[in-house]
Amino acid sequence: MTTNERSVEEDTRKRSNTGAAPDGPDLREVSADAEIRNGGAWKRAVPVAVIGVGVALVFALDLDRYLTFEALRDHRTALRDFVAANGALAPLAFMAVYALAVALSLPGGAVLTIAGGFLFGTMLGSAYVIVAATMGAIGVFLAARTALGDVLRDKAGKSLRKMQRGFRENALSYLLILRLVPLFPFFVVNVVPALLGVSLRTYAVGTFFGIIPGTFVFASVGGGLGSVFDADETFSVSNVLTPEITVALVGLAVLSAVPIAYKKFKRAAPKA
Repeated sequence: MTTNERSVEEDTRKRSNTGAAPDGPDLREVSADAEIRNGGAWKRAVPVAVIGVGVALVFALDLDRYLTFEALRDHRTALRDFVAANGALAPLAFMAVYALAVALSLPGGAVLTIAGGFLFGTMLGSAYVIVAATMGAIGVFLAARTALGDVLRDKAGKSLRKMQRGFRENALSYLLILRLVPLFPFFVVNVVPALLGVSLRTYAVGTFFGIIPGTFVFASVGGGLGSVFDADETFSVSNVLTPEITVALVGLAVLSAVPIAYKKFKRAAPKA
């Protein structure tokens, strides 16, 4: 038997002992790779699982009942006393509750925004809401990107990849449009950019500035809500988004679309 033949025979014997085919990959390496991938999948699912558990606890403990105008009306004296007695702790507690509500995608964002204006005044209430809402939205964004972003990019078809490129190219303008127009649910706008590959910095900037006008409107309503409660009058969020306010917000969204239109016009224009 030649030296080469002995080498091939020894290699075949070693592979047969490890469970690998003579010319195939080492099954132990394949198994290790599979374990790494599975471990990565579990880690990616952790943020979404935490959010799911948080939402389940909120509804199991019936805590969502506090995110209503009825609860704000019934507890308005206790809430104002808490704000007056606790100084800087009060806005921090409010911001923590608001950010958590956004991170868990709980209904009641409008109620909390109006409550911010009611408890702290229009200007301070708006500032607290903008910061807290941005922080909570970043939490949802990171969770969605961690859990689904890589998977979606790996399985994206040609049309989806094209949409991703188009969105990322004008990400800030699109984000401002989505934030300004009150027709789009806040939760959807939090998740979609993460799936389309928008950077965290662009997302944070677009969210922060995009929610300023709407937040100011709702907080200003909250600033005058005390007289409504004192008169025992009914109140609804639908009373806030009047046609005039809606037109103004849509107008700002149209202005945000100008850079997108300009880029497309510039591309379509014939070069000299």
